[in-house]
Amino acid sequence: MPHHKIVTRALPVPSSRLSRLAKLGGLASSIAGNVATEAARQLARGQRPRMEDLLLTPANAMKVADKLARMRGAAMKVGQLMSMDAGDMLPPELAQILARLRADAHHMPWLQLRRVLIRAWGADWRSRFETFDVDPIAAASIGQVHRARTKDGRDLAIKVQYPGIRHSIDSDVDNVAALMRVAGLMSKGVDLAPMLAEAKRQLHEEADYEREGRCLSQFGALLADRPAFLVPELHGDFTTADVLAMSYVEGRPVDSMVAAPQADRNRVMTLLIDLLFRELFEFRLMQTDPNFANYRYVPATGQVILLDFGATRAFPAAFADLYRRLMRAGLEGDRAGMRAAARQIGFLGEDTPARQEQVMLDMFETSLEPLRQDGPFDFGASDLTSRMRESGMAIAEDHQHLRIPPVDTLFLQRKFGGIYMLATRMRAKVDLRALIAPHL
Repeated sequence: MPHHKIVTRALPVPSSRLSRLAKLGGLASSIAGNVATEAARQLARGQRPRMEDLLLTPANAMKVADKLARMRGAAMKVGQLMSMDAGDMLPPELAQILARLRADAHHMPWLQLRRVLIRAWGADWRSRFETFDVDPIAAASIGQVHRARTKDGRDLAIKVQYPGIRHSIDSDVDNVAALMRVAGLMSKGVDLAPMLAEAKRQLHEEADYEREGRCLSQFGALLADRPAFLVPELHGDFTTADVLAMSYVEGRPVDSMVAAPQADRNRVMTLLIDLLFRELFEFRLMQTDPNFANYRYVPATGQVILLDFGATRAFPAAFADLYRRLMRAGLEGDRAGMRAAARQIGFLGEDTPARQEQVMLDMFETSLEPLRQDGPFDFGASDLTSRMRESGMAIAEDHQHLRIPPVDTLFLQRKFGGIYMLATRMRAKVDLRALIAPHL
């Protein structure tokens, strides 16, 4: 948990569906106005305007971003899903907006916060606390975090959900998808239905703080024998569907380690990559949101803090086995075995054209490079992430054959991608081969 205050404007969260829809309606008309103005300007210069370019002017992009930020919750989730999983299908302007959305969350004003707490804990809730800091120490996509000390001496981090989020999830997700279509931000060819259904399902799960509390405790138990990891402890007596109470843990953002000694960066990334393989093959339970803010570091002890278990997902044993087969085939250079496993997982369909299949399998082989190498792989000296992005772009451009793979694989890819990005940013050297060997 960051201990510095987050300075953001307090913005009441629009909680009635109508007020949220009106915001979108206003947005569509202002984008239309901008498009008309920009078209007139280009015609005056003797250029023939293209609709996509007009919709994606920076002014429109910023308008969309601002609206999405005020709708928070669903908007941010759809944005996150799309910017991580379908990041390569999105125009760069939108990808930047969504990255900004992840970083900027507004917080709710005190009166709104107090109403949520009274509903969760009763009117005399203040009597149970020595102190309760009304300024949030962190803001997330569907809630904000406050620090508090109870009368019986517990130092807590308390995550409070924005009001109305749960009831507006489904309509918000639909509105956001409509908005992205209106704004020309998604290609017509992509079937978003499975991704939107998943965004709704996942948001409903993330909006259930009691469920997140159970996942937090589960991870705490799974990692009890690994003192290198620090998982906050659940405080069930203060936890409800809208409020999650856990022990406050002090650490600094993991990406502030970019200037740390090489050995420290290597060690932290080795821990996180080892955890990733354990989550898939051993626990079959994964925290699937690779936002860097979910990892923090305690310099004094060298521990890695794990936060935010809202997006925890269990994988069936058969799924983990298919991945094991895919990786084993990939590491042995067995192309036919890779194709068979990729088909079973759903990456490739019977109708995938040979050229596209080729590109997909090449991309998968590229992603296995770090695992193929004997000894430490140097993420800092590798252009792996940019090569992966280019292959992704090539696949996304072939709209007729663009498949959104099964949802489990999306989350897994998203987590792998996020961890690779973090390792690259940290310029870490990690012996991945040694880490994966026991699982294969």
